[in-house]
Amino acid sequence: MLSLQGVSKLLGKKELFRDVSFHLQGGERCGLIGPNGAGKTTLFHIILGVIEPDTGAVTRPKWLRLGYLPQEWVPPGDKTVLASVMDVHRDRQTVETELQSLQEALNREQDAERSRALALRQSHLLERLEHLGGYDLEARACRVLAGLRFCPAQLDRPAATLSGGWAMRLELARLLLSEPDLLLLDEPTNHLDLDSLLWLENYLLGTASAVILVSHDRTFLDRVVTRILELEQGQLQEYPGTYAEYLTEKALRRQIQLASFKNQQDRIRQIERFIERNRVRKDRARQAQSRMKQLEKIERLEAPVEEANIHFVFPEPPRSGRRPMELRGVCKIYGDHVIYHGIDLVIERGDRIAFLGPNGAGKSTLLKMLAGVETVSGGELVPSPLTVPGYYAQYQWELLRPTWTVLEEASSVAGEMTQTQLRGLLGAFLFREEEVQKKVSVLSGGEKARLILCKLLLQRPNLLLLDEPTNHLDIPSREVLETALDEYPGTLCFISHDRHFINRIATKTLVVDSGRIHLFPGNYTDYQEIWRKRLEPPPPEADAGGADDLAPDALPARRNQSLKRLEAERRNQLFRLKKPIQERLVELENELDRTHERIASLTERLADPATYQHYQQGSTVQDLQKRYQQARQQIQHLTLLWEDQASRLEELERMADGGNRISDFG
Repeated sequence: MLSLQGVSKLLGKKELFRDVSFHLQGGERCGLIGPNGAGKTTLFHIILGVIEPDTGAVTRPKWLRLGYLPQEWVPPGDKTVLASVMDVHRDRQTVETELQSLQEALNREQDAERSRALALRQSHLLERLEHLGGYDLEARACRVLAGLRFCPAQLDRPAATLSGGWAMRLELARLLLSEPDLLLLDEPTNHLDLDSLLWLENYLLGTASAVILVSHDRTFLDRVVTRILELEQGQLQEYPGTYAEYLTEKALRRQIQLASFKNQQDRIRQIERFIERNRVRKDRARQAQSRMKQLEKIERLEAPVEEANIHFVFPEPPRSGRRPMELRGVCKIYGDHVIYHGIDLVIERGDRIAFLGPNGAGKSTLLKMLAGVETVSGGELVPSPLTVPGYYAQYQWELLRPTWTVLEEASSVAGEMTQTQLRGLLGAFLFREEEVQKKVSVLSGGEKARLILCKLLLQRPNLLLLDEPTNHLDIPSREVLETALDEYPGTLCFISHDRHFINRIATKTLVVDSGRIHLFPGNYTDYQEIWRKRLEPPPPEADAGGADDLAPDALPARRNQSLKRLEAERRNQLFRLKKPIQERLVELENELDRTHERIASLTERLADPATYQHYQQGSTVQDLQKRYQQARQQIQHLTLLWEDQASRLEELERMADGGNRISDFG
């Protein structure tokens, strides 16, 4: 279907990639990954024929129909949403033209084998033509639009009135409906909520089209692709399987490369030592010359690129109150549109809450109210007096000063942090060495997002409010952000559609649904497996006739079975929620015991007169006193952590004893 041989491309003086070669078979689904700026979009443009490669060749069959979803797209202004999606005339004309050419070729062809191949292609195209112009085209268009969360009221709206995110969904819907032979999707998940993302996953798993997609969503790649193509440092490497399998295979290849490199270096050193020892000896001169020629012929292996191990400590934010933020009967109204009416929410210190819900449900509005960016229309927003909020939204890019460098922007909020500490922190956000001197005006979207997040953490908020922080970030940048938030000791509320990110960071999920909110313990997987069914409407009751047909004693038996099943499910949920808290309590108790033992030992030494006998031991006394104070502080810190976990366990058990409202656990 598609073949690239030795493709290279320069961008100015910079070599984007060199000697890229791969083949694509029909029905394959490949994930194209690599850091921002590696050349993934440029490679797409070369496949499309929009850009010519500097070297190499791209081979495509004449009949190959390509569908391309760019990162940005503007819909035509003269059509409705439904009409835009149904606009597959271009594909229909292409199919009709090819059918005409095929018919002429069949009339001329004498070879039976080639005639069968042409007839098979003709049959496929006739089926395709019927599909494109069939009577069910509108019904299929409506199904695709519904899958991408377009509501019926939007279908007759002018496409030109759609926002950027919805415009991208519209073009994606048109491409999926047209069913090209090869789909090229450049970050298709950027503008989708989780429900639309799940729908797209299932659609791509069932499509007959071959797919190459660029995505930084690791879970999406794991679900959809069967092969990974990685563009890194100008070269393309292929890995069979899912993204998780790619990680395993890449680590194995790196180990093999490192071992081969070390073995070769050892061999080279042996040869060099032999030459050094023997080149001045007459009886060994010939052997030394032979070894020198051998050394010249060795094809030197490259050492694998060292993966950066990031270690850093963020500025400690001030300790917040037990409840950094609370909503009491809050309402939010825009004109005649009621977003929220009388909602209550308590955010506890140390919470890491992921906001879930479809686009337009009000997640960003809720986050803005917590940040104080939006005022409440009714009710009460009650922050703790000790709460220091920090809010991230992508429009904040406009607040960066284009003429300043990365280092200057970070220094403006660094306080008393030294330049060395600041550079270390910027390095943790992938601004290393000379990159800290880059002007803001030349930064990519992902680099600006990382810089804003770094500045936000430098301001030491104890309540972080993040609206889609992973958008525009490549996989390495997302991993850096995850590491940073793992180290962050404050409270966190965030919106994201990256399931891997949510699962790693979140300890609670808040679901926004039709103006109501539901708070559940656990991450995204916990919500999907345990709590989601609680929000689904109950199944319709069986008709009365069916109940009457049962024996009188069958109804109590069925009710008992249902009650037992529900009780068993509830016990399992309670055990799953209690287990990590109980394990953490045991860890803290063990650590407290060790610290108390350390204090007892230090107290004994400080009480011993021998410790103070010699003047030169003054430094030893000071060291003992310092360690004693540190141990006391450690006990205070561990005690607070223990109390927090114990209160969480008590609250969970109290709710479990009070009925089936474990979902309110906070």
